[in-house]
Amino acid sequence: MIESKEKTLIDFQPVSWRDKAEYESYLDGRAVGCEFSFANLYLWGRQNIAYRHGCAILFSHFDRRSVYPFPKGNGDIKAALDSIIADASARGIVCRITGMSPEERSLLESLYPGCFHYHSDEGSYDYVYSIDDLADLVGKKYHGKRNHLNRFYETYPDYRTEPIGEDNLEEVKGMLADWYREKLTEDPSADFQMEERALSRAFRHLADLEMEGLALYVGGKVIAFTLGSRLSDDTFDVHFEKARADIQGAYPAINNEFAKYIRQKFPEIRYLDREEDMGIEGLRKAKKSYRPHHQVEKHWARLWEACDED
Repeated sequence: MIESKEKTLIDFQPVSWRDKAEYESYLDGRAVGCEFSFANLYLWGRQNIAYRHGCAILFSHFDRRSVYPFPKGNGDIKAALDSIIADASARGIVCRITGMSPEERSLLESLYPGCFHYHSDEGSYDYVYSIDDLADLVGKKYHGKRNHLNRFYETYPDYRTEPIGEDNLEEVKGMLADWYREKLTEDPSADFQMEERALSRAFRHLADLEMEGLALYVGGKVIAFTLGSRLSDDTFDVHFEKARADIQGAYPAINNEFAKYIRQKFPEIRYLDREEDMGIEGLRKAKKSYRPHHQVEKHWARLWEACDED
């Protein structure tokens, strides 16, 4: 059972783009899942942060659910977790701790034996690829991908790429507006509002978030783009990827070109994290087809009510 403790609210503050350096100092360049990317924290949902006991503590509101991602840092993890449990109790909400690696799940169970119910969802696992695999597509396993890509290059020999910046940002936004318009024509019930808000924030704060973007052109017009940011010392996170559906090979081309661009600009990067499949079968099939180097396994925990004694 968890010891009795005072119901104390943590003084969380909304995540601001100005928090990037301080927050990332607690990650210390270590590998984490994409939900701990600072860009994702700032761009998606309602995210709040506090620093206690030498740890960064997050309180996330996403898809009408409030959760506490596992605290990060080299401080007193037990004290940070005690603070989370007390905060949830004070707010009168279920204490859910998310984004745990298998090692963090084991640590939580060792600190609070029998007090949490655990769950793992493969749809939340990140797909992580060797950047060399995506840039070079070498070997029999990528034979089909190479053929598809070569057809694109043969069909559109005038293609070119440009890093996304002030000079071409409006062109990228125009392509994105066309993309949303087409998707909503196909399915008027589709809801892209949260993604549109996230992309709007990304475009406003490209430099502040140290994001890298690449636009792919055919016939002088943007037909695809990608945006990403550094996740750890050796991993880059791919946050957004859009391409025109009417141009065969546009998605494989921007995927390949972005991998080459990041590898050249950041030679220390070994992996690209292309995030989760959210349990969508078509997306899962597409991500698996590129043969991930590994997946980032994630677990979440819910505190049993019997353990939350006042």
